[in-house]
Amino acid sequence: MGGESTTRTAPRSGGTGRGPASGRTGQRLSGLAVALGLVLFLGGFAWAAVVYRPYTVPTSSMTPTIDMGDRVLAQRVDGDQVRRGDVVVFTDKSWVQNAPVVKRVVAVGGDTVSCCKQGKLTVNGKEIDEPYLKGGAAEIKNFPTVEVPAGRLFLLGDERQGSLDSTAHLDDAAKGTVARGDVTARVDAVVWPMKGMLERPTGFEALGTLSQPGPLRTIVLLIVAGAVLVLAGGAYGPVAKRVGASRGRARTEPAGAR
Repeated sequence: MGGESTTRTAPRSGGTGRGPASGRTGQRLSGLAVALGLVLFLGGFAWAAVVYRPYTVPTSSMTPTIDMGDRVLAQRVDGDQVRRGDVVVFTDKSWVQNAPVVKRVVAVGGDTVSCCKQGKLTVNGKEIDEPYLKGGAAEIKNFPTVEVPAGRLFLLGDERQGSLDSTAHLDDAAKGTVARGDVTARVDAVVWPMKGMLERPTGFEALGTLSQPGPLRTIVLLIVAGAVLVLAGGAYGPVAKRVGASRGRARTEPAGAR
């Protein structure tokens, strides 16, 4: 008929059914991505909950490394795992009743510690470089030489002028030292405000092995990777639907008058 117009539909890729099969494969892959992402995401948080404990530091005794009010993550450790230079969380009733304290370990059992020589802390006769201090100097009143008993730790705050640390308890029977067993955790990072991982102080390396950082970086990587997989897998459906609709419109085109 002369004035009649029709709509002609373009053939679909030879009718092989590859489109639907491809769609089903994409759906399976997106579901797998979401499932794997959830495992990584939730597994990362579960791992962190088992390994780490959060603390809010109530004083400025660890400034500038940790400021008052900072939120930290501390890895649960046994006292035997503590090394010189570690920032640890401990509880000692002779210091503070039933409250955790955060200080830096500067000497362990068998060490001899004193201050100051040319403004620097001295452990076993070695001057310790402490770049985490303000100005890099000890900035502390001299205290007598202390021989740390076996199984105990000598701890100082990074803000040496106002810290109630081992130097404030030198008259105690334990000469200001704390039992290794009183340590419950080792600070790995300041997470709020986000200052990142604490650096291991190289000034103590000549005296022995430093502790290794905890698995926090790996945990964060798992959580981020999991979140990316969940988002990518979840986005597949809407994106595939929009792409399919766009292709469907492209296949359909008006035919000219016959």
